[in-house]
Amino acid sequence: MANSVEKQATNAKQDDRPYAVVLYGATSFVGQITAKYLSQFLAESNDDNLNWAIAGRDEEKLKKLQSEISDSGSAKKVDIILANSNDDASLDEMTKQAKVVISTVGPYLKYGEPLIKSCTSNGTDYVDLTGEAIFIKDMMDKYQDAASKSGARIVNSCGFDSIPSDLGVYFTQQQAEERFDNACEEIHMRVKAAKGGLSGGTVASMATIFEEVGKDKSRRKQVANPYLLNDDTDAPNVRQKNVSKPEYDSEHGRWLAPFVMASINTRIVHRTNQLTDYEYGREFKYDEAMWMKDGVKGQLTSYALSAGLLGFATTMMFKPSRELLSKHVLPKSGSGPSKSEQENGYFDIRFFGHTAKNDSISTKVTGDRDPGYGSTSRMLAQSALCLAQDISHKDVKGGFWTPASAMGDKLIARLEEHAGLSFEVIEEK
Repeated sequence: MANSVEKQATNAKQDDRPYAVVLYGATSFVGQITAKYLSQFLAESNDDNLNWAIAGRDEEKLKKLQSEISDSGSAKKVDIILANSNDDASLDEMTKQAKVVISTVGPYLKYGEPLIKSCTSNGTDYVDLTGEAIFIKDMMDKYQDAASKSGARIVNSCGFDSIPSDLGVYFTQQQAEERFDNACEEIHMRVKAAKGGLSGGTVASMATIFEEVGKDKSRRKQVANPYLLNDDTDAPNVRQKNVSKPEYDSEHGRWLAPFVMASINTRIVHRTNQLTDYEYGREFKYDEAMWMKDGVKGQLTSYALSAGLLGFATTMMFKPSRELLSKHVLPKSGSGPSKSEQENGYFDIRFFGHTAKNDSISTKVTGDRDPGYGSTSRMLAQSALCLAQDISHKDVKGGFWTPASAMGDKLIARLEEHAGLSFEVIEEK
């Protein structure tokens, strides 16, 4: 009874908070894109009376962004909150004022924990765009109980990592259940096409993971575990396929190459399965890969890409080569694709599902902006708004969630209506 009263009190406190959303790390590259999208969306949707704020440690940069948002036509001046990952008191002051905090401050392994701690302590919902599975695992281990008690809903990976994969599988399974009265026992995800640039922030996160794996053997075991984020006492142990080298997809007549984001996306999908009481089945299998063309050209491209990814991973695991590559070759933190590149980018992802009764279904998820920034900023903002406005604390309680398990159909509807994403059935048989 006391626990129920405590949760009711937390929810009541959330209703009294001045800001529905606070965007922390607003002056980062993706933070600025998210802030401008959020401002434009709220103005165009006649929801400009929703109170939100931008937050970070650099007041001058925040004021500049505030001015740019005002100049873009927002009817309402967005507020500023000063907060710093190195100052717990400032983070608490920020999280106590927000229903939902969006975090774009990465690499999360280096900078993410203080904000997670503050949100779980103060019953504040949270979304981010991390692709760092070991960070999520660390935070679940440390703060799951605190989040459950305070009512804070923590939803990681609300960008290109891992919304298209997580919601794509969720959508495919929903359609299979509707058509065949049965879930797919396996789903293969294939990246058919994607166009977009790589930012310095993404590179910094990847470098942090490889650094961690390079110096700690136990981390390598974690990274290799497909059920890393399944925290139930009886997690499945089904052997999962991992496309780690070139192979030929005879069913579709294409060569396959490894997909660099599979290591986070597959873990999120398996956690969704756990959090939905294994609706996909305890024997569910899921893998991801990139489609290349058929023939010699496709084969050569697949081998070249696979070799490049292996070489990159190996180089980034050792400090001297990692620093050399970061300094002279890779994009710098705070940089990213131009506005034109964002607007002209896109992605097209396919899902091929099969049930135990040999029924099959094909679906696709597409986006009309570059995956890492134009689309990610929209997915991130809509996830925060969905959590703040559409998802009751009675329906989804405090704890660590995935996009599909926390928001499911409501988030899909938002993304299709407001974020340029599309979820479609291609074929069933």
